[in-house]
Amino acid sequence: MNGSGSNKNLIILAMALGLLMSSLDNTIVASCINKLSQDFNVFDKISWVFTAYMLAATSTMLVFGKMSDLFGRKMFYLIGIGMFLIGSALCGVAQSVDQLIWFRVIQGIGSGALFPISFTIIYTIFNDPKDAAKMSGVFGAIFGLSSVAGPQLGSFIAEHLGWRWNFYINVPIGLASMLVLIVALKETRSEHKPKIDYLGTAFLIITTVSLMLALEWGGKDYAWSSWQEIGLFVVSAIFGVLFIMVEKRAAEPVLPLSIFKNKMVLGTSIIVFCQGVLMFSAITYLPIFTVAVLGHSNSNGVLTPMMASLICGAILFGFLQSKFAFRPLLMVSMLMTIAVASLLMMVGPSTSSGYMIGLMILLGFGAVGPLMSVAQSAIAANVDPKYLGVSSSIVGFWRSIGGIMGASIMATIVNNNLSHLITDGAAKAGIPADKISTLANPELLMRAGGTIPPEIRQFLQGALATAINHGFILSICVGIIGFVTALFVGSSRLEAAKRQEASPVHV
Repeated sequence: MNGSGSNKNLIILAMALGLLMSSLDNTIVASCINKLSQDFNVFDKISWVFTAYMLAATSTMLVFGKMSDLFGRKMFYLIGIGMFLIGSALCGVAQSVDQLIWFRVIQGIGSGALFPISFTIIYTIFNDPKDAAKMSGVFGAIFGLSSVAGPQLGSFIAEHLGWRWNFYINVPIGLASMLVLIVALKETRSEHKPKIDYLGTAFLIITTVSLMLALEWGGKDYAWSSWQEIGLFVVSAIFGVLFIMVEKRAAEPVLPLSIFKNKMVLGTSIIVFCQGVLMFSAITYLPIFTVAVLGHSNSNGVLTPMMASLICGAILFGFLQSKFAFRPLLMVSMLMTIAVASLLMMVGPSTSSGYMIGLMILLGFGAVGPLMSVAQSAIAANVDPKYLGVSSSIVGFWRSIGGIMGASIMATIVNNNLSHLITDGAAKAGIPADKISTLANPELLMRAGGTIPPEIRQFLQGALATAINHGFILSICVGIIGFVTALFVGSSRLEAAKRQEASPVHV
């Protein structure tokens, strides 16, 4: 890629707008599921509105990263944002839930291009890796902020403007990003015509989709031991092995396995996976804990401090990369993950708002925020510049896989613990046997807490708090895995980054 003649400030603006738009859609729609259910009068398919987007975005992320390495960043960024805008406009006019699901697939495919290519362009237009790392901190803060703020913004828009505006709002933002990039980024072309790894691409998508479906459905739609779950895991494993075999022989593999020979690349991938587990688990269950257990009217008091501290953590650690090696920064983040998850295991109905705010600041600033910038830079600094696109994709890919796995496993832990706790204490709390299954629902206290008798509500709040406490054991485990991994990633730092000028890749 050659950034000669490009306007860096305008490019940064275009990337920021695109990243804000695509990352918001990861969570913004999940908050208006109830509105969608009522409008279409369909409840059994509605979760697919969220699932279809995540499947499409995650399964195509690595593909778009590789295509941008081969054929140009600008071209595939514009293709991605174009698909995203078409999908958004179609979602806004959808007349049935089936239409909406398929339009979300289009939108998700477009999103799969925006995240990796945004970071890749930033790393390419800055000749000094330290400047790129600082900017990656800002971009990481945008991504993290969008992920946490999405549910609140989505609820507000759905309540005051209607759920369709959660899609329409993307159109002006996306068009602005496209137009600014077309004007600001000058593109040079390569005469080399690379070979596309069609078979590897197909196997990668099948492997990813099968795995994500198994994780999404496990313990909820189907029992983990059901033939559906076992079948999906088997399909994922078989095609995963085939994918690896194909990649070892491909002339231009969609995912060059050789990059994982570098300890920093492999270690950071594992650590980002661990971050995804904590991040998605916290985003899913802390709002439930705040409203259902603590009795707050909404979760803003918890999520807002987390958002603010996440931004600060991402930006600060983006600057610290120029002073420290990646290893200590990764270790600090994993230590904070262990510490915060341990503290979350001890909160209960009597926990004060001040204490929860303090925990959220630690969570955002120390556990989640730092990796939003450090992970991108750590991998980019340790791969050949011709692989910058696919290397940026790796971070988002493993974070998404970790997030889905973490949320799914934590849901199983919480639901099973809650069911056992209610069953064991039902007689003493005065709960009829035929009501146990109904009350063993974490979201019940959020929706109908005021209609439950005070004695039973108090018992349910304690049971739910304990069940969520146990769920955060998962985050402690992955935090330990991440910390141990960080010990062995090597001493790489930004000075070791490969210069973009040496790359034959063109935008």
